[in-house]
Amino acid sequence: MAKPAKQKRKRKRYSLPEAGSSPGVVYIDKNALEPVIMFHSYNDHHYAVKQLDNIENLSRILSNHEFNYWIEIKGFGSLAMFETLSNDFGISKLVLEDITRTYQRPKLEEYGKYDFAVSRMLHFDEQKNLENEQVSFILMENALFTLQEGYDDCLQPVRNRLKVGKGNIRIAGSSYLMYALMDIIIDTYFQILGSWGDELDLIEDRLFDKPDKNVMFDTQLVKRNLINVRRVVWPERDKLNDMLRSDSLLIPNQTKMYIRDAYDHCIQIIDIVESLKEISASNIDMYLSIISNRMNEIMKVLTIISSIFIPLTFIAGIYGMNFSFTDPVTGKVLPQNMPELYNEHGYLYTMIVMGGIALAQIIYFWRKGWFK
Repeated sequence: MAKPAKQKRKRKRYSLPEAGSSPGVVYIDKNALEPVIMFHSYNDHHYAVKQLDNIENLSRILSNHEFNYWIEIKGFGSLAMFETLSNDFGISKLVLEDITRTYQRPKLEEYGKYDFAVSRMLHFDEQKNLENEQVSFILMENALFTLQEGYDDCLQPVRNRLKVGKGNIRIAGSSYLMYALMDIIIDTYFQILGSWGDELDLIEDRLFDKPDKNVMFDTQLVKRNLINVRRVVWPERDKLNDMLRSDSLLIPNQTKMYIRDAYDHCIQIIDIVESLKEISASNIDMYLSIISNRMNEIMKVLTIISSIFIPLTFIAGIYGMNFSFTDPVTGKVLPQNMPELYNEHGYLYTMIVMGGIALAQIIYFWRKGWFK
């Protein structure tokens, strides 16, 4: 039984600002989720996390440089929260606009007291459809803000590393935490591409087994998703390259050493994406070739059948005209009007001739290899 094609899924539409609208306008969608704010404080021998109702008076807490802080914000349903970011932390309105307009490409922007970065987080929903969500980073001297529109993410391994306290994550500063979050986002690209690679292998097996039109639809869906990943990974690579070349004091050379590793991962992902795109295009071409060959085989059979019956139909058509040998009124003999119609064994002779012609054609086609 053929595998059913995946259902067509509507593409996510982003709300774009009107042409000519003022820059720096914070956009709060009417369906925006209520903010969930998790406050992580840590150093080499301490780690604590708690949920906050708001970020008011948070600037006073961040003034304590004994700790590093991660402020994790999920949900944009509070205009007051963004006003606090602007008033208490000096975040530019243009940055807040880019955070709430969640169609930004990965990028890095430097503002002196803080750096602003964007990554695209890819993950599967419950129906195994690809979700593309924006994660925004605001990097300060001893604090990192992460902001995302939804509640789901792939960042739990980083939280576990903070809790356990192994490695450099507690001692290397907020810039290393930002690298770790970007790195886990990039690592999920490998998992997603791995699942699509397995799916393309299964599709190829179906091609050799019993191809059907769902093969082409499923392959085209994977190919479209690969294009979406490519649109994410290329600017992600450029962003990491900008971080490596940045003169920002917030990104020290020690962190850049790890960012270079994430940059290499992006290069590997780009290579994998291009390889899978070639495989998917090859599967589609193979399917079309198989269908074309199958059609050619059908046309070959029909051609053989037609070639055999055309002369037989010609003979039957001639003798089906039934021009009388004698005039039924006057009894006059008409010698040009098929005298063999009144031959005693005319029907038998005609069938033998027709059978001989058909047999001769079959032998000829067989020797030509048409029946192979």
